[in-house]
Amino acid sequence: MEFQHDARGLRFAIVVSRFNGVITDPMLASARRALEQAGAEQAQVFHVPGAFELPLAAKLLAHTHAWHAIIALGAVIRGVTPHFDFVAAEAARGLQQVALETGVPVAFGVLTTDNLEQAEARIDKGADAALTAIEMARFSASLLKTTTPAAQS
Repeated sequence: MEFQHDARGLRFAIVVSRFNGVITDPMLASARRALEQAGAEQAQVFHVPGAFELPLAAKLLAHTHAWHAIIALGAVIRGVTPHFDFVAAEAARGLQQVALETGVPVAFGVLTTDNLEQAEARIDKGADAALTAIEMARFSASLLKTTTPAAQS
């Protein structure tokens, strides 16, 4: 099964961290451009304080059943303490857990870099996360169509 990046008729929630906004704001713009180019008509943006808060926001959004996919955007830049390791790992684990528990695709657009320069070089990961969300939303929709009781008999 091949998927095109066709977002027509799909609804997306974008949850974005305000922390490291110098990186996450352009990532958000990149994600919005990708969705627009793919024909998305509805993408609503929600802001949270930091990357650590992304999983809870994604879970709350997933439970509304209002979105075909959720795009999580953040930037965790290594500092001199182990704080980076905890935030990066828990954001990744939490976002994956939301997708697995709810069945709503959650695209992981959280940069984990050693410095600001590396993060700046990866701003287009916002678009990558948007394209992943489109593909997974289409994948999910295609499975729902093929697993109806009539399709199983």
